[in-house]
Amino acid sequence: MPTTKNIHLKILFSILLLSAFFSCDKQKQTSPIPSNDLNEITSIRLSHIGGTLGEYKIIKVTKDSVFAEKGATVNKTHQEWVSAINPDTWKKLKSSINVKDLDHIKSSPSQQSVDGIDETFQIRTSKKIHIYVNSFADTEHYKQLQQFKEQLDQILPKEYQ
Repeated sequence: MPTTKNIHLKILFSILLLSAFFSCDKQKQTSPIPSNDLNEITSIRLSHIGGTLGEYKIIKVTKDSVFAEKGATVNKTHQEWVSAINPDTWKKLKSSINVKDLDHIKSSPSQQSVDGIDETFQIRTSKKIHIYVNSFADTEHYKQLQQFKEQLDQILPKEYQ
């Protein structure tokens, strides 16, 4: 009975954490800045959520900042880090992502149900939000996301990489 109870708690926690992850992003209520590119990337979010300890790592990058948080629910740890970035760094980070290819990237099934960790990308453009779960299986299109992760690792502290 305890094993069944733990599995149900893990599934419930995963659902709650993912729903909070996707609903907690508050948009600023400002007038949009006219852009020359109608399909410009406005933010990129990368998360790793799941595992036996309820681990999570969430990184959000915008044109002016990087916000990272990580923790584990089993031991109730949570850490946050935020840093400003300059326009050149933002340009370099988003340059690896080809907006025209975003509709072609394929997601794969969640691995959380078997105590796995899901990697989720959320890429916001001025027109659309693209969400990919475990897209590393799409070897043709994942290269650009991998390149973004490598560039991101150069600016993040080691504990958030």
